[in-house]
Amino acid sequence: MNAAIASFETRPCTDDDAALPPSLLARYGRPVPRYTSYPTAVQFGPLRPGTYAAWLAAVPAEEAVSLYLHVPYCAALCWYCGCRTQATRNHRERVSVYVDDLIAEIDLVAAALGRRQPVAAVHFGGGTPNLLSLNDLERLLDHLRLRFAIADDAELAMEIDPRELGAEYADALGRAGFRRISLGIQDFDAEVQRLIHREQPYPLVEQSVEWLRAAGVEGINFDLIYGLPGQTEESVRETLRLVSALRPDRIALYGYAHLPQRQRHQRLIPEDRLPDAALRHRLQRLAQDELAAQGYVAVGMDHFALPHDRLVHARVRNFQGYSTDTARTLVGLGASAIGQFAQGYAQNQPATALWRDAVRNGSLPTARGLATTADDVARRAVIERLMCDLEAPLEAIAREHGFEAGALIEDPQLIADLVRDGLAWIADGRIGCTPRGRSLVRTLCSAFDRYAHGGARHAPAV
Repeated sequence: MNAAIASFETRPCTDDDAALPPSLLARYGRPVPRYTSYPTAVQFGPLRPGTYAAWLAAVPAEEAVSLYLHVPYCAALCWYCGCRTQATRNHRERVSVYVDDLIAEIDLVAAALGRRQPVAAVHFGGGTPNLLSLNDLERLLDHLRLRFAIADDAELAMEIDPRELGAEYADALGRAGFRRISLGIQDFDAEVQRLIHREQPYPLVEQSVEWLRAAGVEGINFDLIYGLPGQTEESVRETLRLVSALRPDRIALYGYAHLPQRQRHQRLIPEDRLPDAALRHRLQRLAQDELAAQGYVAVGMDHFALPHDRLVHARVRNFQGYSTDTARTLVGLGASAIGQFAQGYAQNQPATALWRDAVRNGSLPTARGLATTADDVARRAVIERLMCDLEAPLEAIAREHGFEAGALIEDPQLIADLVRDGLAWIADGRIGCTPRGRSLVRTLCSAFDRYAHGGARHAPAV
């Protein structure tokens, strides 16, 4: 263990779950990455399509991969959103043309793989994937099955906007084999919805859930956000009461990332209505406590699942957040989609027009990425275990990857400070967060991050 922190070794604490005082929020709540990958996308640089093609060709023939398909269109733009998407009035026509190009990209990727690669999971994200017409969804799935060997038990999942869902569409999702659907809820309070330009009353969501369950969709996920404009402890408590009535299997509880310097539409949100750091933390704690009282099990820093759900026991961290998908290789399809490979990360052209031009010219539309080093992989292992389990076997991971534990610690003083303030612990070659420090797990992870991060590019830790 690094000598700079050895004197701070302490046993794990299990009985201190008090709220963080303002002084600690100010000291440790600075912007840090969400660590859905390590290194993060901020560190990506130019990556040649030829490099990406070589990575695809190197995937073992018997290895089951995951596919992520990005649909970068919405019927209307939500002002809080930080995703790669764009609003379009004639979305049906534009999305249909987009599917034509997506099918062409599937052909390019399949050719680079050189075979019908086995597939264990398919995830549609966005944007609003349920803007795909039923005809476009069918021909896209048919083409995926033509070019890939999708397992009979592969998990098909989709993120949807309940405002764009009807009974026929829900039934079609069930018949097509979708077994997990994520609904963007954010908040049920009418004033909060008005302030973020996403008005969807509770009865609409309730109807959507009924349709999906009747169609045979076994897994229902809800996305919730704290830190939105106009939120109060009373409004968040009422939102969670309504959530409880619908009993989703999984809940993602995200902190709103207000980055108007990067997301111009966020400038439409009145900053004077945003909760301050203290209220933001209280909203987070309130939501965590309410979900625990409703019988949900905490997973990592911001996900919750019912006890029967596989997510409780099989935890990995990827670009979709916490997941049960253990595939080593993720192939990203569509504008801005990111893939993960043994050699590193590859991202498609973020701009839809540039992605389309590359595909139509017969070229893999890769634009950015990063080839990971042995050091990156070792640090990623520590960060992933911290993010998933809130503790990591630091010395064991270091030995496995051929490093000394101290060599993976980038900021020993930060760790020492967190331990001193009762937010982290170190014992027997392991390191982790105390219950009180759970909200700051990303801050602890940043102590192992050797890359410099511009604070303006990330959300606050709490």
